Amino acid sequence: MAHPKEEKTLILVKPDAIQRGLLGEIVTRFERKGLAIVGMKMIQLEDALLEAHYAHIADKPFFVGIKSFMKSSPVVAMVLSGINAVSATRIIVGPTKAYEADAGSIRGDLSLSIQSNIVHASDSPEAAKEEVARFFRPDEIFDYERAHFSFIYADEAF
Repeated sequence: MAHPKEEKTLILVKPDAIQRGLLGEIVTRFERKGLAIVGMKMIQLEDALLEAHYAHIADKPFFVGIKSFMKSSPVVAMVLSGINAVSATRIIVGPTKAYEADAGSIRGDLSLSIQSNIVHASDSPEAAKEEVARFFRPDEIFDYERAHFSFIYADEAF
C-alpha cells in the first residue's frame, strides 16, 4: 500500500551530463538517498515534446537555444518514487542557477551553468504528475516493493 506522502517525480539527465559521462553518478545519488527508480529510458527529444515541456518559456528569446541544446544529444528520463520525492530531489539537484548551488548537490558539484545544469527535476507535485505523463506511458512505470523500505523511512512510513 502506498504511503500518503509517496510521490513520483520526473528527472531528465540533460545532454551535458550524458556527454560528460555523469549518468552513473547522478543515478547513484538518487538511489543513495533512498528514492526508487520506477521508470527509466534514453530518448532523443523532438520539437513537439520540448515545446510542450517548456511551454512556459516558449515565447522567450532564449528558448531556441534551449531547444537546440536539449536536442544535441539523447537524454535519460527517469521517474523516481518516494515519500516527498519532489522536494527530496530538488534538494539533491540544487537550484537552477548551478553557480548558486551548494556543494554536495548535483548542480553544485558538477555544473556552473543555468542551461547546462546537468538535470531537470520537477518543481512541484502537480508539475511532476504532468511531466511524468508527458514522458512516460503508464506501462513504462513499474510498481515494486523494495525490501529495504522500512530501513529508509523507519516509523514515519507507517
